[in-house]
Amino acid sequence: MKRIDFLKLSSLGLLGLYSFEIANSFNKNKRLAIQLYTIRDAISQNLEKALEKIAALGYTDLEIYGYNGTFFGKNRIEFLSVLNNTGLKVISSHHQTGVLKKEKGTLSHHWEQSVEDLSFIGSKYIVCSYLNPEERTSEHYRKLPELLDKSAETSKQYKIQFAYHNHDFEFEKMDEEQLIYDFILKNTSADLVKMELDLYWITKADFDPLDYFEKYPGRFPLWHVKDMHNETKNFAEVGSGTIDFKRIFEARKKAGLDYWFVEQDSSNRDIFESILMSKKYIDENDFFFK
Repeated sequence: MKRIDFLKLSSLGLLGLYSFEIANSFNKNKRLAIQLYTIRDAISQNLEKALEKIAALGYTDLEIYGYNGTFFGKNRIEFLSVLNNTGLKVISSHHQTGVLKKEKGTLSHHWEQSVEDLSFIGSKYIVCSYLNPEERTSEHYRKLPELLDKSAETSKQYKIQFAYHNHDFEFEKMDEEQLIYDFILKNTSADLVKMELDLYWITKADFDPLDYFEKYPGRFPLWHVKDMHNETKNFAEVGSGTIDFKRIFEARKKAGLDYWFVEQDSSNRDIFESILMSKKYIDENDFFFK
């Protein structure tokens, strides 16, 4: 390890994690992205330090969350400065609908300003991240495609691709004929509204990603990559659970994959240890990058 790397890791308290001996596995040609919700506790304490830790562990690209007119309390110029200082790039950003919770940064409130700010920091995607439980009604589902298409039309003006991120509830039946997820896919523009497929949640719902790649080729440019514990079905570090990532990644061209993000919603370990374990497994398996 170079002296400068040693000093940086030491200052961030990460030398202990290097006992995993993955320093030599870092490949600078393989850019690795992470959803920052994974380290939300660290971000709430100190944004800059949290991002420095991410960068020191070999992550290069980000999907962010929580934009509300500011980026983690910083305006767009300040946040871009933090990104430049850490060498990190924002690829995508998560936003809720704002249909019931009327907050800035949502699809329904100050949306164009949100898109403009994301364009300023260089984001390529903007994603509807989650439907609150109160929104999960037939009435709201039927109105959702129109909102997604409208939001996507705005983001397209700024050359940002819009997408929708799933959990498991979308794989419940909306009515006797179809699933909520299928309804969204069928009733939104295939060009305007892409899908960010969460591999954990679709697997937990007992559906096969490859079936959707066949039915809707090219519709899935973004993925969330996280694993599922065999017994508890809880979140697990990538490579330590039951999801067959090799099989899924071999279908990346059919899916239209562009970017994917490591995410760990929760862990019984130190979260930085968890994401380092995921990175070690990813570095050891070339199919993630082919």
